[in-house]
Amino acid sequence: MIYFYHRAGEREKTRNACMHGCIRIRPPASPIFLLVRTRRARPQIKDPSMEQLRQVGEALGGIAALMTFHHELRVNPRQCRLLADACELAFDAVAAEVRACLRFDDRLAGRWKPLESPLRELFRAVRDAEHYIRLCFGDLHTGGGGGGGGSWWARAAALTHGVDCVELHIHSLLWCVAVVLEAVEVVAEATAALNPDELARRRVLFARDYDKDLLDPALFRRSRVGRAYLATQELAARMDTAWAEDRWLLSQLLDEMRSKPLSRQEHRLADLLAAPRGEPHPASALLLGDFHMRRRLGGSLKEVQWMGEAFAVKHYVGVDADDAAVGAEVALLTSVAHPNVAHCRYCLLDEDKREAYLVMDQIMSKDLGCFFKEASGSAKRPRAQLPLVVVVDAMLQIARGMEHLHSRKIYHGELNPSNVLVKTRGGAPDAYLVVKVAGFAGDPAAAVTSPGRKASQHAAGAGANANANASGNVSINPCIWYAPEVLENDGPGQEAARRTEKADVYSFGMICFELLTGKIPFEDNHLQGDNMSKNIRAGERPLFPFQAPKYLTGLTRRCWHGDPAQRPPFSSICRVLRYVKRFLVLNPEQQGGQGEASTPVPPPTPTPTPPVDYLDIEALLLRKLPAWQKRQGDAAAPRVADVPFEMYAYRVMERERGKAAILHIGRGSDSGSEANSLCGDESVHSVAMVPDVVVEAAPTSSPRAKTWSRSLSSKSSGSGSGSGRLAPSMSSSPRKPAGRVAAAKAGSPQKSRSMGVVRQAVPQQVGALRRTPRIMSDGQLQAAVIPQSSRRRVPGGHASDSELG
Repeated sequence: MIYFYHRAGEREKTRNACMHGCIRIRPPASPIFLLVRTRRARPQIKDPSMEQLRQVGEALGGIAALMTFHHELRVNPRQCRLLADACELAFDAVAAEVRACLRFDDRLAGRWKPLESPLRELFRAVRDAEHYIRLCFGDLHTGGGGGGGGSWWARAAALTHGVDCVELHIHSLLWCVAVVLEAVEVVAEATAALNPDELARRRVLFARDYDKDLLDPALFRRSRVGRAYLATQELAARMDTAWAEDRWLLSQLLDEMRSKPLSRQEHRLADLLAAPRGEPHPASALLLGDFHMRRRLGGSLKEVQWMGEAFAVKHYVGVDADDAAVGAEVALLTSVAHPNVAHCRYCLLDEDKREAYLVMDQIMSKDLGCFFKEASGSAKRPRAQLPLVVVVDAMLQIARGMEHLHSRKIYHGELNPSNVLVKTRGGAPDAYLVVKVAGFAGDPAAAVTSPGRKASQHAAGAGANANANASGNVSINPCIWYAPEVLENDGPGQEAARRTEKADVYSFGMICFELLTGKIPFEDNHLQGDNMSKNIRAGERPLFPFQAPKYLTGLTRRCWHGDPAQRPPFSSICRVLRYVKRFLVLNPEQQGGQGEASTPVPPPTPTPTPPVDYLDIEALLLRKLPAWQKRQGDAAAPRVADVPFEMYAYRVMERERGKAAILHIGRGSDSGSEANSLCGDESVHSVAMVPDVVVEAAPTSSPRAKTWSRSLSSKSSGSGSGSGRLAPSMSSSPRKPAGRVAAAKAGSPQKSRSMGVVRQAVPQQVGALRRTPRIMSDGQLQAAVIPQSSRRRVPGGHASDSELG
């Protein structure tokens, strides 16, 4: 606002005349001075946590603005309405918890720091939800891969068969709400630490929320915590019916459109959209109009432009409508629908030319092997390290895809990096990956050979990647991805042994090793060919680097256990990985790069580690909740609505185990929490008393839930001589007195043959004997008494099994 001030006498006269409306003022030609008054700038928000919360509100406002025109939405209206309501409920739950537990003035003191990373995850989930709704409105290109605008027909063809609304966006949203609410509790206790009375009051309130009596899904849904976690019955019912309602609304809309004049191409497209998935259609619906091939993605997969949008199409030549191989592949690809599984949307046949076209769900031109090969670079420019939370998220996506396949009684049999498709979601260094499991349907043109043969023979006939993308791994022995029981069955029963649940879990463990280390399993091993197969059957496993996180290496070792009965199902793996990801988000200092396997130097400062073994918690919950075991036995489809209760159950058991550990330490017990670990991995940064006998869980025939928490708890009656068998059972086993253990200084890291475990040597008294556990070729434990002076030292974090013998 600008004010012109004239001479003092004229200013008073002019003001009086203006007030009476007598004269019309014209400003003089030369004012004395000019005074400009501007609006005061808004103070900048200095706290990053508050900035993240503001960004969540902005993304939610964008969704609300779009849903103003929800009556004009003709693609997935019910799912978009559900997603918008879920985002609003999530923000209201987080805002109510922040308002009840935190003070606004504490944000500038840096006390809201633990909220920054969880709120960033919530913002990412709400932003992705807004992106999905904009796709359905036609404000953006569809997920088919871009293109030039696209019509309503293209959007409907790309989005109406997908289940991304619930399985991807609401799944991420429910997980984020549970993590943010826990972060609010952490901040509330930290801000109340200066006032003992307030701290005690808040701890009592939080303890009421995590009562073991609420470990029942029905009670949890009716509790205050269940409503805060968005575990309401109404929301769960809407998630179960939203997709079916949209399909019904689409059929009604297509019937209405057919009553009006339509072109021949539009009539065919209407029939294509209204038909059930998997039903073959004439290829004319695809070939007529705007259809041309852009590029070849590899093998039979091509990127085409159709109706102004880009789609991935598998093209087969020389097939008939009654071809059994193509029919089996189409049946498998159309029977699944999951954001982490490469599936088929439509099947079109040209009987005259004997050609078949399978319209896939998304364009993904890289597999996991190719992704790591391109990212590795040269020796002068090493591989860019992925944040650990991104790696864990990729592991979770693979596990969720395999969980969906197993719920449909579909077993992969060829799970390896060439059958895991990857693409980045954005250009940011910390951007998550989009991961899909492919190749489970095989390739009609490929002949599957035995996994025990040489790499050159197997590479020509292995199960095909959905993109058939050559990752440059032809020289790799393919037997490294197969379970030992598969390698042993090289006869007529090999196919049946290969396509089992436990064989897929073993292959998943090997993929996790490559994700965590960036190296191919056994890459540095000098034994190849038939010797590699023999060593795998004998129990040899890859060696993790020294700095690999124990809570992930333990899960990986459990997945590639020699006994198939000891390998967890994918439903348990998904629950564990969700909670591991939650731990990484709450501890952002852990989210650095996962490191190269060639750099075994530990970090200079200790980083936080989970207080308990999450697989231990999973075993306890399987015993406490029989419904989880029943669901695993029936291979029922997993429900996204169960994610809040699963996160809550893990949180309750973690608090209970934490309390028990504190009481155990208070009694002066010499047994560390890692002695009860699932895989026997000692914490590298622990300074507590470490028992000198650490025995890993060995394969037994007992139920899975009972074998996931083994420990040795009784005292020793004397040190033995020679070597003897330690039978893994629930009975007590001998142990040395606590006085024989010295924990004043840690020794050099040692390796055992138990699947390449990195062990921290325990200092012994001079002349003392030490028991060293080993796993022999049959998977049994053997304790050898080795003098301290005769033990070979390994200076680095890597060693081969020949050096450890």
